[in-house]
Order: sequence, then C-alpha cells, then structure tokens
Amino acid sequence: MRHRNAGFKLGRNTSHRRALLRNLVTSVIVEDRVETTVAKAKAVRPHIEKMITLGKKADLHARRQALSFLQTDTAVKRLFDVVAPRYGDRNGGYLRIVRTGFQQGDGADKAFIELLGAEKQLEVKRQKRADIKAKKRAELEKQLEEQKKEAETEGGEQAA
Repeated sequence: MRHRNAGFKLGRNTSHRRALLRNLVTSVIVEDRVETTVAKAKAVRPHIEKMITLGKKADLHARRQALSFLQTDTAVKRLFDVVAPRYGDRNGGYLRIVRTGFQQGDGADKAFIELLGAEKQLEVKRQKRADIKAKKRAELEKQLEEQKKEAETEGGEQAA
C-alpha cells in the first residue's frame, strides 16, 4: 500500500534526486522546453510552478529563495525578468507535458516539458538554428566548388 507516500523517488537517493530536479528546473527556465522521461517531467512540475510563483512575487526574499534552488544566476534573472511576467494573470498551470514516444535504450516514455506561451520564443530559436544550418551548408558547398576548380586546374597543368 502507498498510503501517505507522496512524491517520486525516481530510483535515486535523496541528494541525487534533489540535484536532478534542480537541474531540470534550471534547464526548463533557461530553455523553455526540455525533453525528458514522463516520470521526471511529472516530478519536476511542482518545483517549476513554485519557482514561477516566486518570480511573480518579485521581491528580494522571493529572489533569494529562487537563487537558493536554481543553479545559475542567469536562470534567476530570466525567471524574474522574462518567465514570471508572462504569467501575471494566471493562477497555476504554467506547464505542458507532451509525450513524444519511447527511449531507444530501455523503452522509457519520453516527453517534452515546456512552458506555456513560449511558442514564439521557441519558433525564433528554431528559425535561428535553421538559418545557421543553411549558412553552414552554403559555405561547405562553396568550399567544395573551390576544391573542384583547384583539382581541375592542377589536372590540366600536369597534363600539359
């Protein structure tokens, strides 16, 4: 029976579980979207919601509480400046967990945990990545063409 046994143990001891949850919360706040297992996503949801609620308070005590849990100063700054103001009129329900399939090695359920309202930022990031990829591809094609021209000119000089 699981009476009065709340929470997720995730197959880890206390310190490892705490470190894992802190890392996931920090990553979600910084990146807006993280892929992980469903169990971890469900376990981290209350921690992220608590951090966003602290961000909405926006006083010094709340900032220090968030700083004691989050791993980086940039995550705290982003939480208070970008993420929390996005949910000013919303009482909870800041996250979405979307199942994506199964993990290759052990078949675990995978899911995205993402902040609601971050679609625009995610689309901008996706577009930047696509632009960078296209630019790299164009540079590689240009280098290949130059190498072909050099090979042709060297081949012509050796024949003469």
